[in-house]
Amino acid sequence: MTERIEVDLAVAGGGACGVMTALRASENPDVVVAVFEKSTREGCNADVSSGSLAAGGTRLQREAGIEDSPQRHCDDIIGNSGDESLRDLVMALCEVAPRYVDWIGDVLGYPLEVGTDMPRKGMSVPRLHADPQRRGGGPLMSFLRAELARRDNVAFVDEAPVRRLLVEPDPDQPGQQRVVGFEAEQNGTLIEVRAGTTVVATDGFANNPELMARFASSLGTPFYGGVSTSTGDSIAWLEPLGAQWTHMEACLRHGQVTLGHGTRVNPALPWAGAVLVNSEGERFVDEQAHGYSGLAGRIQAQPGERALMVWDEQAMEETMTSEMMRESLTAGAISRAEDVADLARRTGIAQETLERSLQPIEGRRAQRGRLHHTWLTHGVLTTQGGALVDTQWRLVRADGSTVSGLRVGGGSAVGTAGPRSEGYSSGSGLMAAMGAGWIMGEQVAKGA
Repeated sequence: MTERIEVDLAVAGGGACGVMTALRASENPDVVVAVFEKSTREGCNADVSSGSLAAGGTRLQREAGIEDSPQRHCDDIIGNSGDESLRDLVMALCEVAPRYVDWIGDVLGYPLEVGTDMPRKGMSVPRLHADPQRRGGGPLMSFLRAELARRDNVAFVDEAPVRRLLVEPDPDQPGQQRVVGFEAEQNGTLIEVRAGTTVVATDGFANNPELMARFASSLGTPFYGGVSTSTGDSIAWLEPLGAQWTHMEACLRHGQVTLGHGTRVNPALPWAGAVLVNSEGERFVDEQAHGYSGLAGRIQAQPGERALMVWDEQAMEETMTSEMMRESLTAGAISRAEDVADLARRTGIAQETLERSLQPIEGRRAQRGRLHHTWLTHGVLTTQGGALVDTQWRLVRADGSTVSGLRVGGGSAVGTAGPRSEGYSSGSGLMAAMGAGWIMGEQVAKGA
């Protein structure tokens, strides 16, 4: 049995990109929207993210005396990734980022502040926005989905994975196909959804071992810290339409995953004075020279693919605002030593080696008093590669043509990290998802 419905906008995926697309499109009360989500119970990548919204030029920044702009934001991202080929796409995202951050805070009423306590590699000024309690992405996504549920012209269908796209010959492009909707399944019933515009905004493929082996084998077998639903379903849908897979080896990696626990520590710790040493006690990296994604590769190259992070009481006080730290403490992932001698006894690393490695780099402060520590390994949270799209988030074929009736965002589209995981800028995953959703939703609302 197959049910059939017709809407103006059909969205595959109820994560950050899909929800933002639906929110903006439904601002026009004449636009009927249907969002089909694989499983909110299992969650999306935004649910398990830090929930930090990266934006340059917001009201909150101005009130805090922080001088920033979308252009500066874009330049910082490109400076990290080194990928000029996607500058137009990145700039389009940076231009709308302050608009949706102000909208979420000022219009929808979600509590936000500028994270002046959230320094990140390559970020020239503070531009991460988060709730004052630093609760992470889960509360933010719950808030946005609740806002969506209040809208009479939106249907959010949960536990209803999309199975395939509906296509037909494109009368305007002989020999090509256009997308006219998709087929989803709920409780064993197939639902055929036809729409004027179809948005594919499903998660990436980091939880699909076959696709990871195909596209990102150099990452080895990292801890996976994402959601179970990131199985790359859209690859099979978009490939027959001529998708160009771009930067598929790039991932949002994390070099601060607690070994044996799977929690994470605050990425601000290196800026608070934390030091990384390998299992032999040798300091192998300038901790501030790499973002948490870039640190993953450095830790992967160490003996046992692990490293010990050490920080003092002052650093602990400065970074405890993060939900990640609270989760790690609750999990028992963080230990405490009275001094370096005690740290040596607890870790089995020679005291004299630790004393040498814990010496501060010139210009940084020395650690004092009790020492907190945890063993870290490298992990993958989500993929950053995906289908090449233009600045309207249309799927671009190899000949430069685009697929009619279709927009692609979220984990299905290429991200902003460039060709390497080291190029990822903090907050850019959520920015790419929400920014694409904002742009696509406004197009639909305007009838574009």
